[in-house]
Amino acid sequence: MSSDQHFVIVGGGLGAAKTAEALREKDFEGSVTLIGAEEHLPYDRPPLSKEHLLGKKALPEFIVDPAQWYRDHHIDIRLGTTVTGLDPGAKTVTLPDGSTLSYDKLALATGSTPRTLPVPGADAPNVYTLRTIEDSDTLIELFGSATRRLVIIGAGWIGLEVAAAARAAGVEVTIVERADLPLLAVLGPEMGEVFADLHRANGVDFRFGAQVEAITTEDAIATAVANGVRLADGTTIEADAVLVAVGARPNVELAADAGLAVDDGVLVDERLATSDPDIVAVGDIAAQQHPVLGRRVRVEHWANALNQPAVAAATMLGKQASYDRLPYFFTDQYDLGMEYTGYAAPGEHARVVVRGDTAAREFVAFWLDGDNRVLAGMNVNVWDVTDRIKELILAGEPVDPDRLADTSAEL
Repeated sequence: MSSDQHFVIVGGGLGAAKTAEALREKDFEGSVTLIGAEEHLPYDRPPLSKEHLLGKKALPEFIVDPAQWYRDHHIDIRLGTTVTGLDPGAKTVTLPDGSTLSYDKLALATGSTPRTLPVPGADAPNVYTLRTIEDSDTLIELFGSATRRLVIIGAGWIGLEVAAAARAAGVEVTIVERADLPLLAVLGPEMGEVFADLHRANGVDFRFGAQVEAITTEDAIATAVANGVRLADGTTIEADAVLVAVGARPNVELAADAGLAVDDGVLVDERLATSDPDIVAVGDIAAQQHPVLGRRVRVEHWANALNQPAVAAATMLGKQASYDRLPYFFTDQYDLGMEYTGYAAPGEHARVVVRGDTAAREFVAFWLDGDNRVLAGMNVNVWDVTDRIKELILAGEPVDPDRLADTSAEL
C-alpha cells in the first residue's frame, strides 16, 4: 500500500477512533484524517448512561485515545467539523467551509441520533435526549438540582439505565411505554418481566400500553417549560423534566445523498464494504450481511463499534477479512449486571429456557429455535459464561432444554 495514499474517516466516536488505530496497527503508512462533529476527542458512550451518570467516571477516563496518541501516530484529527457532502465519483468529502478533501479509501462511522417525538411540547427546553457527554452532564445537573419528578418516555436500554441513575439520586421516575413490558421487542415477555420487577422494586412507576399525546407546558419567564406528559387516555403525569428515550436513527444521510445503498443503515457485506468498494462503514450505521447469522443485521451497541474497525481497516488495505463476531451488549442497572450474546429476532424463537433463579436475578436465559438450537444467551449476575454461550450458539446443534436448565450440568 503506497505511503502517499490518503484515508479519511468520517465520525468522531469509538468506531472512528478504532478504525484509525487499526490502520496504524496494520502498518498503513499513508496519511489518515479523522473528521468528527463533536468538539471532544472520541470517547466511549456506554458510561453516559452508566458510570458517568452515576458519578463514578469522568470523561478523561473513557476517552478512547489521548491527544498525544493522534500526534504520535500522525493522525490529522479535525474536531467540531461536520462533513456536509460526499462524492464517491470524485472521491472527495466536502467540509463546512465548502472546501473538499480527497481520499483513496473512506470509512463512515457517523453513528446515530436519538429519535424525537412529533407531539406538542417536545421542543420545550427541559425535554431531553441522551447521546453526548453534554447530554449526560445535563442529566447529572438535573439529578442534583430541584428536579424531583422525571418522566421517561421509552422503556429501552437508555430509558431503563437513566431511570436507575435517577432513582439512585432520589428522583421520582415514571416510565411511559407503548408496549406491555420494557424491552419487549428485544427480550420478549419472560425477560421483560424481570426488568419490570427490578425497576418496580426500586420505586419506578410504569405506564405500559400508553400513547403520548403531548408534553404539557407552562410559561416560565420567557419560554414554556414542560410540566407533564399527557397520555391518549387523558391522564397527565406531572414532571419537572422529561427524557425522550424512544430509540435512535442511523445517520445515513451522507451515504444516501452520495448514492450508496441504504436501508435502515448503510448496507455492507461481510467485509464491511459498502456498495462502493472504496468505502466501508462501521458501528451503528452498518447494516451487515452477517456470515454466521446468515442474515442482514444492524446492531446499535458498543461491541460493534469496538470490534468492526479491525475488519474495516483490513478491507481498506485490500486484505481478506470478515466480521463474524456474534452480537453482544451489556447493561448495569441497580444491582443487576447483564451480558447478552447472539441474536434472537422478535417472534423467531420458539422458547426461552432459564438456568438459575429469576426471582433472585441470578440466572442465564437461553433463546431456542424450533429445533432446540441456541440462538442467544443472556447471563444476569452470573459471570464467566459468555464463551460457553458462544460455543453453544456457534455449534448450531440441538440441545436438551431440561439439561440446559439444570444448573448441575456443565454448559
